[in-house]
Amino acid sequence: MDKKNNIDTTIMPAEWQQQEAVLLAWPHSGTDWNYMLDEVQACFKRVAQAIVSEMKLIVVAPRIGDVKRQLNDIDNGNIIYLEIETNDTWARDFGPISVLKNGIPFLLDFKFNAWGMKFAACHDNQVNLKMALHGIFKAQMINYHDFVLEGGSIESDGNGTILTTSHCLLSPNRNDSMNKEEIEHELKLRLGAKKVLWLNSGELVGDDTDAHIDTLARLAPCDTILYVKCDDASDEQFESLQHMETELKKMTNAQGKPFNLVPLPCPTPIRDVDGQRLPATYANFLITNKQVLVPIYGQEGNDNKALEVVQGVFPERKVVGIDCNALIKQHGSLHCITMQIPQNFLKI
Repeated sequence: MDKKNNIDTTIMPAEWQQQEAVLLAWPHSGTDWNYMLDEVQACFKRVAQAIVSEMKLIVVAPRIGDVKRQLNDIDNGNIIYLEIETNDTWARDFGPISVLKNGIPFLLDFKFNAWGMKFAACHDNQVNLKMALHGIFKAQMINYHDFVLEGGSIESDGNGTILTTSHCLLSPNRNDSMNKEEIEHELKLRLGAKKVLWLNSGELVGDDTDAHIDTLARLAPCDTILYVKCDDASDEQFESLQHMETELKKMTNAQGKPFNLVPLPCPTPIRDVDGQRLPATYANFLITNKQVLVPIYGQEGNDNKALEVVQGVFPERKVVGIDCNALIKQHGSLHCITMQIPQNFLKI
């Protein structure tokens, strides 16, 4: 606490600030991945390999022995295995959200109800508590199960700015009893936000998260936002994404500075076996200490352009493309399956 001004200072670190570990919830036969388990586990392994090359990886799964066998050839001692029941694999949305309160690390355990009670979440909603009971965290876990919030629905610049979407946070079956002003108040109170930026436009076809911000626009260093831009007027997403771009151009951060906007290409439509469009996006990248892991989709021109754009924003990090065609079959991508844990939050 600031004794002079008696102010409690809370801040949600930016993703590009120093990290200690990344969390993965491993796909297993009890998840919706059961029909394509080998394919998706291979994708998870590629992500895991990139992470353990530089920092700790926390893996949760109901049968951890199965995961150890899969990762045996890349386990360099940086993997923490925790046997915990899970419904699914979207750690970004049920994993703990990290904050610093007066410089002291805390992990916030918000209620996860599977994007407005669309799916089962009884196990996923208990993962954070069970991780804490394993004793791996130095940071105290705070129970915030009175408020529904998913990690993929918010972006922080580490300096008081939170970026989100009204379509998600104001959607039914999350915090129905609260209006926009009340939800914004909670974000300021619990995450230390000084300014909450609400996007009212922008949504990917096939996205069942109700427009998570990490599929659309990402905060980055030097007051930068990378965002999905659609140049094809015939694309069904064109109008919504154009409106989103217009909104972004008018936004300023908590210090009143306008953002440097950097467009990411929009992948050529990818469809499932029934012809339904899947929500492929290059915005769903993960920033680590030394790398940026970017989802790619086997579209050489678009993939290369996306990697080039991200490299320009993160010149001191290695940009690594990881094929995420498997992940989008369940309507998510690379950032969705991960949750970073900042430096000095772990005991081990």
